[in-house]
Amino acid sequence: MNKLDNKVALIIGAASGIGQAIAKLYQAEGATLALADLNQNACASLCTAEDSAYRVDVSSAESVQALVNAVVERHGRIDILVNSAGILNECPITEMSPDIFDQMIAVNLRGVFLACHYVAPLMVEQRSGRIINIASQLAHKGAIGMSHYSAAKAGILGMTKSMARELAPYNVLTNAIAPGPISTPLLGDVSSEWIGEKEAELPLGRFGKPEEVAPSALLLAASPDGDLYLGQALGPNSGDVM
Repeated sequence: MNKLDNKVALIIGAASGIGQAIAKLYQAEGATLALADLNQNACASLCTAEDSAYRVDVSSAESVQALVNAVVERHGRIDILVNSAGILNECPITEMSPDIFDQMIAVNLRGVFLACHYVAPLMVEQRSGRIINIASQLAHKGAIGMSHYSAAKAGILGMTKSMARELAPYNVLTNAIAPGPISTPLLGDVSSEWIGEKEAELPLGRFGKPEEVAPSALLLAASPDGDLYLGQALGPNSGDVM
């Protein structure tokens, strides 16, 4: 028996990187997938006949609400929510415009809020669910040129802990994953100098792979494996934060 048989998993940000790796692992473990991203075609390429793919703009309340409604109409329920959509770029605080900051918060933090806001009531009603928010180790330590990104990811951790307390009485378990540097398409928007300096700081001496993060998401989604995890931030981070 697979770990996620008879479970419907909504994975937002599934077109590439960590979200895609989680989707593939969940699929291998028997989950029915509802995959969402700005790039709907990339999500569709991962789907079997039982799965579904959607386009979503996580910064838009209307778009996220429409996504959740469509998933419930197609699959009847949502057992697992993974929030993995995100953007990444460098900008010193002295040069950062309000628009740059606002865009980062809109996608990386508000997007998580919106998905949780529309999915959590469904899980409360069915008295079961798992919510997994992808944060970052930069929520703990920060980074030069990434005050906006670090702030958004720290916000995810605070939201996760508060939601964990609110939803636990309904058997809805909320956790986060705070990876270290991972080789994903997001790194295309940061400098090679930053990447080189970061690799040199890591005790393991290398960035992780999305496939090395996905098992943490499986642990948190599965029962009984993840039954005692609540309000936690798992850290597959190459030793960047200990």
